Amino acid sequence: MEFKAKEIAEILGGTVDGNPEAVVTGFARIESGKPGTICFFANPKYEQYVYNCKADIIIVNKTFEPKESVTATMIRVEDAYSAVASLLDYVTAKKRSYRRYRGLRSRIRWSSKIGRKVYVGDFAYIGRRAQVGDFTRICENVYVGDDVKIGSHCVIYPGVRIYPGMQIGNNVIIHANAVIGADGFGFAPLEDGTWKKIEHTGNVIIEDDVEIGANTCIDKSQMGSTIVHKGAKIDNLCQIAHNVEVGANTVMAAMTGVAGSAKIGEHCIFGGQSGIAGHITIADNTSLGAQTGVLGSIKTPGQAYMGTPAIPYKDYLRSYAVFKKAGIYKNNDYLCKLK
Repeated sequence: MEFKAKEIAEILGGTVDGNPEAVVTGFARIESGKPGTICFFANPKYEQYVYNCKADIIIVNKTFEPKESVTATMIRVEDAYSAVASLLDYVTAKKRSYRRYRGLRSRIRWSSKIGRKVYVGDFAYIGRRAQVGDFTRICENVYVGDDVKIGSHCVIYPGVRIYPGMQIGNNVIIHANAVIGADGFGFAPLEDGTWKKIEHTGNVIIEDDVEIGANTCIDKSQMGSTIVHKGAKIDNLCQIAHNVEVGANTVMAAMTGVAGSAKIGEHCIFGGQSGIAGHITIADNTSLGAQTGVLGSIKTPGQAYMGTPAIPYKDYLRSYAVFKKAGIYKNNDYLCKLK
């Protein structure tokens, strides 16, 4: 798709500084911009690339004052980072084809209800009494079990498995090979040393505007529901256990694990490989650094934590300074380089 600078400025509510007729056909990073592409500059660490960038258009903040001449046409906006996200959404929506399609050997049971212009890819299966909303895309090799409800404008990527009885809201994106609704990890020890499986009879509810990463697993509840609230974003390779509740607009980076019955607040940010113990509560607006292990409830909102067991972020930095001074890391080449 082709866009002129003046068209992009109109979409983003910005102003053109340069040639309004400049044309681009794709996106590029500021470090590797080339003719015919558009880049964005928001982080001051990358300012050096602005002056040598060969892209035709660069999106910048209104407040940016170049120290050298810039050959590219600049589009000035309030927030360059948010603007490029909006532009990517706009371009993706333009490219997306909303058309009715039934793929080769796809299987849709007669009792299911399929909305308008729903795409069902090759070898996909939609079970009995399942409901799929308008303009949703069910990609190839997707399994949708009996009695599943999927809202409108969703994208279910190839290989996703949605177990029977699960509920998916509107505008939900589930990436390849995610599993929604597997049994929770529940076993009761017996006197003879073996384990008896505890059946899980609940479901998973994923509310509107949620995005689930590739190979992520969200287990159904033992009783009741495992719930991912509106606007939450969960990265690849995450594990959400049975009866967990993830608050609205919370984000989790890759390989985060949340044990059973934990309650996560709203607007939390979890770094990669974070671990949350079961049956605890995390307050709203909590931030966890990468590889943080939370063993007990966090009751005060808006705090940042690091380390295992998790301690307040500033305390962690003070502790690390003591570790370095004591020479604890002298045999670790990587940590020695951090000194």
